[in-house]
Amino acid sequence: MTAPSHRKPAGRSQVVKAAASGWMGSALEYYDFFVYGTAAALFFPRLFFPSSDPSVAIIASLATYAVGFVARPIGAFVLGRWGDTHGRKFVLVFSMMLMGASTMGVGLLPTYQQVGILAPVLLVILRLLQGFALGGEQPGANSMVLEHAPFGRRGFYTSFVIQGTQAGQILAAGVFLPLIYSMPQQMFDAVGWRIPFLFSVVVVILGLVVRSKVNETPAFTEESEHGELPKSPILETFKLAWPNMLRVILMALAYVVPAAITVFGAAYAVQPAYGIGLPKELFLWIPVLGNIVAIIVIPFAGNLSDKIGRRPMFIWSMVGSGLATAVYLYAVSIRSIPAAIAMSLIGWGIIYQGYNAVFPSFWPELFPTRIRVTGTAISHNIGVVCGACLPMLFAAVGPPGSTNIPIKIGLISIAVALLSAFAAWSARETYRVRLEDLGRPDAVPVNKEEYDRIRAEALRTRPAASHLGAV
Repeated sequence: MTAPSHRKPAGRSQVVKAAASGWMGSALEYYDFFVYGTAAALFFPRLFFPSSDPSVAIIASLATYAVGFVARPIGAFVLGRWGDTHGRKFVLVFSMMLMGASTMGVGLLPTYQQVGILAPVLLVILRLLQGFALGGEQPGANSMVLEHAPFGRRGFYTSFVIQGTQAGQILAAGVFLPLIYSMPQQMFDAVGWRIPFLFSVVVVILGLVVRSKVNETPAFTEESEHGELPKSPILETFKLAWPNMLRVILMALAYVVPAAITVFGAAYAVQPAYGIGLPKELFLWIPVLGNIVAIIVIPFAGNLSDKIGRRPMFIWSMVGSGLATAVYLYAVSIRSIPAAIAMSLIGWGIIYQGYNAVFPSFWPELFPTRIRVTGTAISHNIGVVCGACLPMLFAAVGPPGSTNIPIKIGLISIAVALLSAFAAWSARETYRVRLEDLGRPDAVPVNKEEYDRIRAEALRTRPAASHLGAV
């Protein structure tokens, strides 16, 4: 079967709208998701679980964080299929509505002290809905922007999707800070922690307005017009693209870095059972500062991947950030606040963004248009599930009272990061392959001289670049 050409370019305004939609939608949805992650590490152990055993409460709270990731592959199967049969835009609007509703639900829950075991049960159900929604969000957004972007600029424009997730994390952490500073502990436990979750009503309205303004991609529209949409994208993906699915699953284990720094690292630093005793406020500021740096770095890294390729960026980022994670945990263990902040900024804010800025283009480029959302969604989310279970594993390997926690968790982080880097090394380079040829084993990349000419032309005619912070 001959693939459609996909040569009809998106209009200039649509390229900007697609990138803005990916940025805004990801920022808003990841705000919801990371509000939960922040609360699970810092507040939920005492609000939703028995206080008689602090170690059990910490592990249980981090387990509910992981539950959301367990639901992501289910959402990936359903929403990924819809993305390849009903369109990218349809999936993005649906996932945003479901994410917002489930997050607002968390803000209305009673605590363990009020209703006992029913509280964590309801928490888990809502977390499952969050994870289901997120299973289709980022793969759909990545494909939407990739298929609108001009050849030679795909890495740059898709990097705005992940830049949006960093903005969402800043907002998620930052929204807690004034509440903690302004409220007594008793008031915060009763009311204050709910406000960030209930704020999702604003998140949903803004996100839907943004996403309503972007058109479906020319690539999907052309396949639909030619009758090329797959009837069974899930079966087709597993049959034809399983090697790349396996690669993406292993590459997605890169989540070990934020899992160790922003989730387990925060619990290790502030939970009384660990005895480190660093202030909670600090571990709301650390991700804020790291993500501010990341927002600056990401478009430069995405642009660089359009120059030198996806694979080298990915590989060196994982090697460097895995090592930085181990040093960060050591800094926490010796209670060195300056060193912890520095390693967060270097490891998470700078080095890790070489991976973070690249995967939104790299992974969809491994799959053809007809199964792009399905292939990326399923493999991405299976890998993320494995990575998301790591905070719970870390808490089990390094429970309160154990010794050498930075060494144990640091070595695990390095090993997983190296596995992710190996998977990227085994994949083919994609940045010089035309959109209509992506996912084909026999695809021939455009030669470097021709690619540089096309890229230079795209740079000269880039649409409204100043509005996106183009580099």
